[in-house]
Amino acid sequence: MKPAIYFFLISLSLFGQSAVVAQQKPNIVLIYADDLGYGDISCQGATKVRTPNIDRVAKEGLRFTNAHASSSTCTPSRYTLLTGAYAWRKTGTGIAPGDAALLIPTDRITLPGILQKAGYKTGVVGKWHLGLGPKGGPDWNGDIKPGPLEIGFSYSFLLPATGDRVPCVYVENHRIVNLNPADPIQVSYKEPIGTDPTGKEHPELLKMLFSHGHDQTIINGVSRIGYMSGGKAARWVDEEMADVLTGKVNQFIESSKGNPFFVYFSTHDIHVPRMPHSRFAGKSGMGPRGDAILQLDWCVGEVMKTLDRLGLKDNTMVIISSDNGPVVDDGYKDQAVEKLNGHKPAGPLRGGKYSAFDAGTRVPFIVRWPVNVKPGTSDALFSQVDLAASFAALVGQSLAKGEAPDSFNSLTTLLGTTKKSREYVIEHAINGTLSLIRGNWKYIEPSGGPVLNRDTNIETGYASQPQLYNLQTDLSETKNLAESNPQLTTELAALLKTIRERENTK
Repeated sequence: MKPAIYFFLISLSLFGQSAVVAQQKPNIVLIYADDLGYGDISCQGATKVRTPNIDRVAKEGLRFTNAHASSSTCTPSRYTLLTGAYAWRKTGTGIAPGDAALLIPTDRITLPGILQKAGYKTGVVGKWHLGLGPKGGPDWNGDIKPGPLEIGFSYSFLLPATGDRVPCVYVENHRIVNLNPADPIQVSYKEPIGTDPTGKEHPELLKMLFSHGHDQTIINGVSRIGYMSGGKAARWVDEEMADVLTGKVNQFIESSKGNPFFVYFSTHDIHVPRMPHSRFAGKSGMGPRGDAILQLDWCVGEVMKTLDRLGLKDNTMVIISSDNGPVVDDGYKDQAVEKLNGHKPAGPLRGGKYSAFDAGTRVPFIVRWPVNVKPGTSDALFSQVDLAASFAALVGQSLAKGEAPDSFNSLTTLLGTTKKSREYVIEHAINGTLSLIRGNWKYIEPSGGPVLNRDTNIETGYASQPQLYNLQTDLSETKNLAESNPQLTTELAALLKTIRERENTK
């Protein structure tokens, strides 16, 4: 083994010993589920659906009960995860259309870039939804760049946006997979193009009806957001997606096993449209959403099998989390609401995806690294924004001023050697509302907007007056204590203002 592969990870005093030891750099597998709620997995109380593979990782690792995505929606939470900078500091980081340009500046240090500098082979497989190409959007029929390869990844296999948005094709590195030059792709989010039927005009062609939105070009019997024509040979089949993506992750691990590697497995499940493989369809008794949870659990199991088979389990850090909280009806009539059967996707939490309430960002978060993480649970307050700085510390990389500016080194918390909480956590809702958690207290700033998202039936947490909740005694955020605690409310509001206005440096 070359000496370069070794480094002084951290003083063994961190683990209750006194010496310093050279430790091989760990592989890192980050499995980032989509819309997976706090209560959607059985190791966190779900009883109507079982997730044995995720449960196994939790049993062998550290399960956090108070870990947060940075936003209650996908694009900003992913932006923050990969940059260590809050997305709300940058305009244009809301839910991205499928033809958006790359949102992450190519001159910004990123989480994969940090690891790449440390000698890691870095890969991303799955949902991207952070834009591709230059200003004006990508050339779908040519080289699609800049993209992941320009911001620190050495390999990428992507859904360009999400499963419910066109173009419904895979992009491997800089090119669309299986694209026939004689059948070029066109994409529009402004007006219909081509002759492909739409769900709005031809619902009789659909194998899954839409409930709101999602009524434009039909691909594989499902109408999407946006219009697309061409690329017939390149179009994905939804029911095969989990197999395709998991296969690519396992191939990447197999080809990278001789050196330290990082793979960001950004699953499509359990996002809409929920079109699980026939192996899982109808198996949960909860409709396609429950079946998609089973499929997600299978994906986790297949990756774990690969790590076991290759002898990589002990020195691979596996993290399982989600980009935001749950949503049941998110645009398709898939019986997710009717077949909940008592299942509570958010567990005891209030709200969900898009919301300022805690179910929007408090998500499953599990860390397994057998040689260095003791199994158990942690109630430490933790945010995904800190992964960039924590990974930098893990692999011995320093961050210059202004790099990953909102990310703090929380490595000891991540590894469970301390239950020290982050000083505060910022939550971000779809309308821009910010919340701040410090200790047991949560402050939600005043904002406008409806109290209920009627399309999704999710409470938004928006109110014209400040809100203050004691999460220790009122985890479901039912008793607003702002009026009875004016001093604390003012103090937390001032702290949030300071953080918001702080220069994007540290």
